Amino acid sequence: MKIKFNFLLLLLTSILMSTTAMAETAAQINAKADKVIEIFKKKHGAAKFLSEVQGYIIFPSVLKGGFIVGAEYGEGVLRVNGESTEYYSIASASAGFQAGAQKASYLIAFASQRALDNFRKSNGWEAGVDGTITVIDWGTAKDIASLSFEKPIYAFVFNAQGIMGGISLEGTKFTKIQPGKTEVYDDIQKYTK
Repeated sequence: MKIKFNFLLLLLTSILMSTTAMAETAAQINAKADKVIEIFKKKHGAAKFLSEVQGYIIFPSVLKGGFIVGAEYGEGVLRVNGESTEYYSIASASAGFQAGAQKASYLIAFASQRALDNFRKSNGWEAGVDGTITVIDWGTAKDIASLSFEKPIYAFVFNAQGIMGGISLEGTKFTKIQPGKTEVYDDIQKYTK
């Protein structure tokens, strides 16, 4: 059983690393983010909601998969006042009863300036440790603009394809990136020249 577990962990790590080795450029991330924002704005009250938050980070495509051991990864852009300011990756790993694969879009909105400032100042922000994210059920949220802004950070998972049980951002790591480059990408470039 331990050999199977180690093999699965190695396999998922390889998939995750191959994804990060193909880091997207800022133009690619922004183009995908623009398309996904248009989908998000079709939800009743979403445009008004986005105009009232301090900033939001959009991950157009987060890949999540696993069998006992799971991993997820995506790249996105932080927008403040509608302008792209910084780029981030989202990544997590987990172990437990799980099976499946999913691709989805994530939008994380900062309702308070303090939450946004803390996120931007951090060197690797982790959900549940550095701050709490309130996940809104996309299917039951009838009017997004009716959110009361009682919580500092809200997350929406939408545009999902595939099957993966449960949505939790607890333990998810957000890391500032330079578009088109990651540490893995840089290492590959060093050894292939």
